Amino acid sequence: MTQRTFLAEARDAVSPRATLLVIGVIALQLLFIASYVGALHNPKPKDVPFGVVAPAAAAQQAVTRLEQLPGSPLDPRVVADEAAARKQILNRDIDGALLINPARTTDTLLVASGGGTVLANTLARYLTVLEASQQRTLRTVDVAPASSEDFDGLSSFYVVVGWCVGGYLCASILAISSGARPANLSRAAIRLLVMALVSIVGGLGGAVIVGPILGALPGSVMALWGLGALVTFAVGAATLALQGLFGIIGIGLAILIVVVAGNPSAGGAFPLPMLPPFWKAIGPALPPGAGTWVARSIAYFEGNATTGALLVLSAWAAAGIVITLLAAGLRARRAQTATSVT
Repeated sequence: MTQRTFLAEARDAVSPRATLLVIGVIALQLLFIASYVGALHNPKPKDVPFGVVAPAAAAQQAVTRLEQLPGSPLDPRVVADEAAARKQILNRDIDGALLINPARTTDTLLVASGGGTVLANTLARYLTVLEASQQRTLRTVDVAPASSEDFDGLSSFYVVVGWCVGGYLCASILAISSGARPANLSRAAIRLLVMALVSIVGGLGGAVIVGPILGALPGSVMALWGLGALVTFAVGAATLALQGLFGIIGIGLAILIVVVAGNPSAGGAFPLPMLPPFWKAIGPALPPGAGTWVARSIAYFEGNATTGALLVLSAWAAAGIVITLLAAGLRARRAQTATSVT
């Protein structure tokens, strides 16, 4: 093959569209690196909601000391008593609490490793140093302990990642097999129906694997099943919507939202209070973050504090349905108009 022939074939093979797609892949690759390393390379607690239980004067003094810690790792507030502190931890209003007994030299730290072992250990480390500076010792009590089969409390995050992958992969396969943009409303509805069926099956499979089979997560299998179906469908419907608007590029946009932005900000590897401000802010609004929060609540916090995250997932699902159908309807109308003009 001559050099001229090779160049001609290369020019034919690499179309402008293919070139743009390759550039998009490189951009996603670099964004992936920047996102994951940026979010996770140097985790530090910042404004962690934290309770203090003590007699009035001692409580205010403790709050002042905690507020003055370098870097503002804690956001302390006075809590009435131990029962109230435990309730607030289980309601996920605070992530820990210090119980101070001035009559003794040992205080008690309440944590919840089910919300993230890394955060619980970090709180223990900070408070141990602080107590030692006051010539006091610390006893740690885990109010909502992570399962012994759930290393570092990561299983909630991993199962949600699996559900998210199922959602955008299923939507992507539908696009590859029969075109990124459905030709009409009925085909769009069929894709959404297929996505719903896949979500139901995938949600159940994930719940059974992490629950009865592996014993990684306690909590209701039915609740986890419902969560898994919702997460999978929300991501899948959103991917279908992006494909309906942007064609095959929509798959890349879905990966950008769910994988590049969503996974590192989900509070999985490091809970939200340990993430940089940008990722801490966007995490709860994206499916991986909302799903991880609900999964942990189901497993370790008696299903508390799930309403907001479930609304986020429902909004992604509803928006995906509406946009997918609208895009298909507009496409069918344009095709009909073009045919009539011809």
